[in-house]
Amino acid sequence: MLFFQPPAKLSLWLKVLIWIGDKAAGKKLMSPRILAHYPKALVSSGIFEGLITHKDRQIPQRLLQLIRMQVSFSVSCPFCIDMNSNEFRKNGITDVEIQALQGIVRLEDVATFTNRERTALEYVRAICRTPLSFEKDLIEKVKRNFSEREIVIIASTAAQVNYWTRLIQAFGITPQGFGDNCPILKLDRFDPHRTSPKT
Repeated sequence: MLFFQPPAKLSLWLKVLIWIGDKAAGKKLMSPRILAHYPKALVSSGIFEGLITHKDRQIPQRLLQLIRMQVSFSVSCPFCIDMNSNEFRKNGITDVEIQALQGIVRLEDVATFTNRERTALEYVRAICRTPLSFEKDLIEKVKRNFSEREIVIIASTAAQVNYWTRLIQAFGITPQGFGDNCPILKLDRFDPHRTSPKT
C-alpha cells in the first residue's frame, strides 16, 4: 500500500518522462510518479535505468535475469520479484533454479546452473548482504570466471536492482502484475523473508 500519493499536477516534461518509462516497462508504473515529487530524482533514476545493462554480447540474457531475480529475492522485494521474474521461462529458468534463488535449495545442488552462473549468483548474494563483506576466495573465483568488464556489469546490475528495491519499498509500492500476477509470488513455497537455505 502506497505511503503517499503522486503529485496532483505534473508539468508536461515530467509527463513525457513518465510516459517513456511506462512504454519501456509495458505498465503504468507508480515509482516514476512518486519520484516526480522531486524531479531531479526522477531524471537521475531514469538515466541510470536507461544506461544500465539490459542486453550484452558477453553476458547472456539468462544470466542477467538470474542476477536481477537473485537481488529481488535476497532483499525480499515483492514488486521486484514480480517485475524481474517476468517471463522467466523464456530464459530457461526452472522451478528448481528459482528455489535456489530463494534459498530453499543450495546453489551448488542445482546441476543446471553453469559454473559462471553459480559464481555470479554467489557474488550477487555478497553484494546484497549487510554488512558488506567479500571473502578473498569468492573474489578470486569471480576473477577466474569473468573479465573485468563482465564483473562491472554484474556488480552494477546488482546495485541497480538494489537501488530500485530500496526506493520501491520506501514508497510502499506493491507488485503490479508483470508476470500474470507473478506466479512465483503465489507459490506456497515462496517466503520473501527467507535469506538462507533450509537445513
